[in-house]
Amino acid sequence: MRRKNTQKKMPVMDGGNLEVGIAVSLFNDDITKPMLEGALLCLEENKVRKDNIKVVFVPGSFEIPYFCQKLAKSGKYDALIAIGCVIKGETDHYYYIAGEVSRAIMDISLKYEIPVGFAIITTNNLSQAKDRAAGNNNKGYEAAEAILRVLRSEAVL
Repeated sequence: MRRKNTQKKMPVMDGGNLEVGIAVSLFNDDITKPMLEGALLCLEENKVRKDNIKVVFVPGSFEIPYFCQKLAKSGKYDALIAIGCVIKGETDHYYYIAGEVSRAIMDISLKYEIPVGFAIITTNNLSQAKDRAAGNNNKGYEAAEAILRVLRSEAVL
């Protein structure tokens, strides 16, 4: 899968020494697996070695913060990526999951001073989710690109 970058093209980064942890929800895996592929593609394009990438599959989006925290707490990773999909249903469950997961991911990023690429999509329906997991709009790719941009910015501070 090759992706057309919708933002200003980021110069390729030499990520050969970077360690990246990725937590991926198995719930809605028809959406999250293509997003993982997008994230891995971006990391590969920026020379992050496959053996420097740790992918952890978790039951659902609600469990992602727990595993991101464990990865961050280990001190081994330069950045993390959180990949999940929450689709609105007939109950308020969507709001509780989306809000709590978002807040927890931000808390982890700030507490451990580690960039976390946020690829937990929240949509009204399956069609919207599929649009955000494929091709030029792959949110996994964008989350990986975001952490690389942050790491590049930190390098000049």
